[in-house]
Amino acid sequence: MQIQVMDHPLLDPGGGVLDLQKAQGEVSPDWLQEMLRPEYSCPPLEEGHRKAVRDLLRHGGYRPAGRGKPSSEWLKKAAGEGKLGSIFPLVDLGNAASRMEGLPLSVVDLDRVRGNLRIQLGESGQRYIFNRSDQEIDITGLLCLNDEEGPCANAVKDSQRTKTDPNTKRALILIWGTRELAGATIAFENRLRELAERLGGRLEGVEFLPD
Repeated sequence: MQIQVMDHPLLDPGGGVLDLQKAQGEVSPDWLQEMLRPEYSCPPLEEGHRKAVRDLLRHGGYRPAGRGKPSSEWLKKAAGEGKLGSIFPLVDLGNAASRMEGLPLSVVDLDRVRGNLRIQLGESGQRYIFNRSDQEIDITGLLCLNDEEGPCANAVKDSQRTKTDPNTKRALILIWGTRELAGATIAFENRLRELAERLGGRLEGVEFLPD
């Protein structure tokens, strides 16, 4: 798979396409659910790490704070407080890896995207629905993954339009890495590959092409 990427001084994208032998279903294995619990050993989110990720999102003019902070920050806090519940296996896998590595990521059902994919900044006033309650996020100035229908994922909240469901067998797991954290994206990819194999899947690389 290839993804076009706008010129950006900080973005260091990573990830891969995860193929499962069968549909993911609704229930994650016990070992994966365990990684979401507060007692699971997890490194703390260092301030320099947190700042580097926020700087990545802030570069285009987006304000990464409050409910608009990076998903990795929310995951760390929610898991530590016992509020990070299991969703679906692929989502749990991504959440567990993000919690461990401290970088935000997106999980996108590839059967729901349309046409070519590109990473670019959200346009002024652009929004999309991110949950079943039809709540929207303003993505002005925020790095987003786009297909031919528009933006569908970012480092804060993914679009409801392309989220996985129990029938998903093939998903893109996109890491929103930053050049300010050397080696962090590769470490995250290695973590994903290890968890994917344990889940019974295979993670294939993605080629990121400059515009």
